[in-house]
Amino acid sequence: MTVRRLHLYTGLFIAPSVLFFAFTGSLQLFSLHESHGAYRPPALIEKLGSVHKDQRFEAKAKKAGSPGAAAVKDEHDHADADHDHADGDHDHDKADAAPALGKAAQAPPAKPFKEMALKWLFLAVAVGLFLSTAMGVWMGVTFARSKPLAWVLLIAGAVLPVLFLAL
Repeated sequence: MTVRRLHLYTGLFIAPSVLFFAFTGSLQLFSLHESHGAYRPPALIEKLGSVHKDQRFEAKAKKAGSPGAAAVKDEHDHADADHDHADGDHDHDKADAAPALGKAAQAPPAKPFKEMALKWLFLAVAVGLFLSTAMGVWMGVTFARSKPLAWVLLIAGAVLPVLFLAL
């Protein structure tokens, strides 16, 4: 009985983190937390990915040579082009844009079957872990002998990581 109770209370405390890691890990399987090609992740997904990987709730700064930074710079340059060039000479813009369009139009290389199969298997595992943990939380707070302790541990497991990120 002691081991069972210890399992229950430990599980309730770590459940919020397990749910978080199962969710953010499933997003990372398909690189949904990072910019690639024309895809730009929502800021929240990028920040949650940063918590998962780097224990920081912040979006990664765009590096000077990164595709995201280049896209931002390109948008900025084209937005300012009308203001900077009164003579209407934009030939250099066309020359610079042609190689970029060719690269953007190319499809990313296909992943090998076994790599994609493994990603989908791990996604199924992440979904199973998430659902199993959620059911365990429900069972823990519903059937615990000490419901107030169960709720305190569950709330502490959810609040402490947020507090540590905020400090």
